[in-house]
Amino acid sequence: MTTPLSESAVLRPHAEDAFAHELDALAKGDSRPRPPRWNLSPWAVATYLLGGHAADGTEITPKYIGPRRLIEVAVATLATDRALLLLGVPGTAKSWVSEHLSAAVCGDSTLLIQGTAGTSEESMRYGWNYAQLLAHGPSRAALTPSPMMTAMTGGKVARIEELTRIPADVQDTLITILSEKTLPIPELGDEVQGVKGFSVVATANDRDRGVNDLSSALRRRFNTVVLPLPATAEDEVRIVTQRVAALGRGLELPEVPAAAEEIRRVVTVFRELRSGATEDGRTRLKSPSGTLSPAEAISVLTGGIALAAHFGDGTLRPHDVAGGILGAVVKDPSTDPVVWREYLETVVRPREGWAGFYEACRELSA
Repeated sequence: MTTPLSESAVLRPHAEDAFAHELDALAKGDSRPRPPRWNLSPWAVATYLLGGHAADGTEITPKYIGPRRLIEVAVATLATDRALLLLGVPGTAKSWVSEHLSAAVCGDSTLLIQGTAGTSEESMRYGWNYAQLLAHGPSRAALTPSPMMTAMTGGKVARIEELTRIPADVQDTLITILSEKTLPIPELGDEVQGVKGFSVVATANDRDRGVNDLSSALRRRFNTVVLPLPATAEDEVRIVTQRVAALGRGLELPEVPAAAEEIRRVVTVFRELRSGATEDGRTRLKSPSGTLSPAEAISVLTGGIALAAHFGDGTLRPHDVAGGILGAVVKDPSTDPVVWREYLETVVRPREGWAGFYEACRELSA
């Protein structure tokens, strides 16, 4: 018998577990109308995502930092019979928003279909328990429900990650589900009907256009919300700082003080190379092949904190993040090293206060 793990022992708790106290506080003071089977009203769901305070004064931490209207449109979509498609380049928090929307709406973010080239039709619809099938023939008892089927029968939110990674013929199984709110079971001459509260949230990557483009018939059945990269450096620093702190606590890394300077430096490097220009707009730059998203900045800084805590003096310094930045920037070995060296020599080297960072990067790039 498997002993249930405590939340503190889990590497990455589900959103509904990690933020249970916030969801409970919002639910207790939420007197606004709720759609069928929703745990919170749309207003409270938006507050959970964007931050604020519950009726009892409990602080609600922001899960998404960006335009409020985008989250309001996403929540309103789920309150209708339309499916929601979160679209954006890597690192714009599509999966993060999808998870927290599901946690706030139905208290269950685990009904997930991960899109890959190998995602099968059974993953989207249902499979079979072959022992039951051979012993008793086709029956409801022999069905193995997919997360989609479970969401339909329970009035919950089904999540689909990386929709455009899924083969086109498998994608098209969604058309009947989204338009008719029905999942046919032709082997039994039966069907599963979605009950009130059932919704679908899918994510797709802007960079994956042309992999498995959505058909026009399928795209029409989604309301698309495009999540942009952070508009300002301050927003991006805030996002990265918040997520690095949360990851550090979850991984039980020793606390590393005074990381603000290096966080801003990493964010600045990523934003400049991503946009192809320095912050002041005076110098045009070549951009590398990678996306250099906030998610990658978070990874670089979390790795740097681990280095500083276990192999350094406990303070995050340039040499702790230099290797991670090099790995994030140089994805294509034929072109990216040139881009990186030019950036080091034309931007980093003359920049005041960046001498230590320049030396650390030059040492690794030599």
